[in-house]
Amino acid sequence: MTRSAMLRLVILGTVWGMSFLFIKVALEGLTPLQVALGRTLAGAAVVWLIVAVKRLPVPRDPSLWRRVAALSLVANVIPFYAFAWAGERISSGVAGVYNATTPLMTLVIAIVFLPEERPSRERVVGLVLGFIGVVVVLGPWRGVDQANSITGQFAALGAAVSYGIGFNVTRKKLAGTGLPPLVLAACQLTAAAVVLGVITPVVSRDPVELTPRVVLSMLALGGLGTGIAFALYHGLIRDIGATSASMVTFVIPLVAVTLGVAVLDEPLGWNLFAGGAVVIIAVALAEGRLHRRAPVTPSASAATTDVVTVPTR
Repeated sequence: MTRSAMLRLVILGTVWGMSFLFIKVALEGLTPLQVALGRTLAGAAVVWLIVAVKRLPVPRDPSLWRRVAALSLVANVIPFYAFAWAGERISSGVAGVYNATTPLMTLVIAIVFLPEERPSRERVVGLVLGFIGVVVVLGPWRGVDQANSITGQFAALGAAVSYGIGFNVTRKKLAGTGLPPLVLAACQLTAAAVVLGVITPVVSRDPVELTPRVVLSMLALGGLGTGIAFALYHGLIRDIGATSASMVTFVIPLVAVTLGVAVLDEPLGWNLFAGGAVVIIAVALAEGRLHRRAPVTPSASAATTDVVTVPTR
């Protein structure tokens, strides 16, 4: 991997890791649904701008739009809302660690529902180790933790599961469309924004407090973390391949935890540190990175995109 590619990989992981900090700050003036809506609107605007500059084709097939709209529910609407809802109940660092389980969730779903996927020894050990890491982060022996509620942690874990479903649906239903990933991402974010735009005014009627701090966080979360970050990720896939680009998974939780402690003064318990390390090792093992051959697996390749399921990351 060239120095340029490595630098872009670190930048991408940093941007996605910062997303959890932006969510936390945005929640100071917005509800979780409003945060999810704002990030999809900003992200869609940025990606469509890139599509226009690159003069990429815009799909007009109604059936494709229906498939993209359905995908946006599990790939964007549910996880974006779940992570924002969890952000009110858990630290940004904990959310970042649960986000790192996305490749494992993608792999589990692929093994269960896709006949061509085979549960190799490395994958099984990686999944078991990942489950152990999640339990360590969850810390059930501590009882009720006011700083990181059980419901909030399960919401974050549910968001990772939703991402995993989204990646597998993308692979089965949208592969072979011939459309550039940027175009599919723009369509997907637009569909998600429409869904959230209909739901949010009805369900979430709390007053909005758009302080400069909240506005900047939303612009960064949507425009940078959801829009520009995907274009950067797409470029990395083109230059170094999906498997190498998926190494961004290992950077995200480190940034999320570090910023949570440094900026938000969040507590750093031993179980978060230990559990996060176990999860990262589990992902590396399941993806074959600890094996000499490091095979390319579809689920591992897709597992960290934050966007055609736009990871929040």
